[in-house]
Amino acid sequence: MKVLFVSAEVVPFSKTGGLADVAYSLPRALRNQGVDVRVMTSRNFHNRKVDVVEEHLLNTEVEVGWRKQYMGLSTATYNNIPFYFIDNEFYFKREGIYGHFDDGERYSFLCRAVLESLLHLDFEPDIIHFNDWHTAMIPLLMKKHYNHVEKFRDIKTVFTIHNLKYQGIFSPVILNELLNLDHAEYESGALEFFGNINFMKSGITFADAITTVSNTYANEIKEPYFGENLHDLIENHSDKLTGILNGIDFEIYNPEVDPKIVQNYTYKNSSKKNVNKTHLQKLMGLKKSKQPLVAMITRFTNQKGLDLLEHIIEELLGLDIQLVVLGSGDEKYENMFRHFSYHFENLASSIGFDEELAHEIYAGADMLLMPSMFEPCGLSQLISQRYGTVPIVRETGGLRDTVEHYNKYTQEGSGFSFGSYNAHEMLYAVKRALELYNHKTEWRMLVKSIMQLDTSWKHSAEKYKKLYMELLE
Repeated sequence: MKVLFVSAEVVPFSKTGGLADVAYSLPRALRNQGVDVRVMTSRNFHNRKVDVVEEHLLNTEVEVGWRKQYMGLSTATYNNIPFYFIDNEFYFKREGIYGHFDDGERYSFLCRAVLESLLHLDFEPDIIHFNDWHTAMIPLLMKKHYNHVEKFRDIKTVFTIHNLKYQGIFSPVILNELLNLDHAEYESGALEFFGNINFMKSGITFADAITTVSNTYANEIKEPYFGENLHDLIENHSDKLTGILNGIDFEIYNPEVDPKIVQNYTYKNSSKKNVNKTHLQKLMGLKKSKQPLVAMITRFTNQKGLDLLEHIIEELLGLDIQLVVLGSGDEKYENMFRHFSYHFENLASSIGFDEELAHEIYAGADMLLMPSMFEPCGLSQLISQRYGTVPIVRETGGLRDTVEHYNKYTQEGSGFSFGSYNAHEMLYAVKRALELYNHKTEWRMLVKSIMQLDTSWKHSAEKYKKLYMELLE
């Protein structure tokens, strides 16, 4: 079985969020199960973490409306994964992967370039697995521009929705101007979205199968509250929708050998985690203390529950805790953390993102707070469990699927959770965690238990493989 996995970002070559982690870790897990998966992505320049020797394959041109734009294609192998890089410096040699005025043009080019690349490669995939709105025009373009090409006739398509909130909404003029399409699909309603066109809607409509990143989120997005005005469309296509939980790469996130932390440890000697806590306190300018250390590693947006925190932050900091925050985003929240860091000695914040510091926080914190308004899957709670850092989450999306609320009577569970999107309910969940923290024997049992959970990609990769095989039957 041959699969072309397409993503606008992929670790370690580019990253803004969890999509990049998935685009590396899932193909790797699938290859371990005997699937010939190759990853295709744009050749982003601005935040590559590794240098690889690339083999240049070809130069050609891609039609972008009335224009013919240069496309280079190169390949490299990293950790046994073959990568293809689509090169166009005008579109991709920029700071930031998204958020440019011409994103509609940039990702129209990428969708067409993926298909154009296959005309020139010996690799003939059975499946094209594409991710989020940036690649969501691929099945429609394949149907409209390549249905006469023999190698495309039997290719099946799988579309994964990582976050329905970001949809790729642009003026309908780009249908002809950038995508070389007439307005038939717009007029039929397949692409139309409140007078614009919607890339995400195209992917949902024309893909052979749709997945999203947790079972709960797959059900949530059929509802108006979570469906971002696409809930009716998703309900209509629910027969081809499957929720498959994300995992994490156990080689990258492994406290036993992680080179980014000062003291390695396992569930068998989890008390060594305290060395990392002392180091983190020193690193962040907090006093050395046995107080429970709560962490947040997050984008600073309302989606991540920062508005809840804003309501009760002084009450939270009035508890017998230390709080460490890493992230960036809305200026309002960046300023909030700067302000309270100045006025409260038990809060330390780092504005920005630092991968090494993130690992040190996972290893050094006692608890991780994730009070998301919605969360398709979430990776931070999975990483925190791996490092013995107890997650405190809201019961939504993948957080609900991966964190079982701790029952003090049965001593079962994998973290703490709260249901309503309410600031004081969140605060109460923190207090319940602090109560257990003071019962050292029970707390150590919980830490050891969550460190042994299998949140790797193994089982989810098996589900993707099964889905691919069913499409090809």
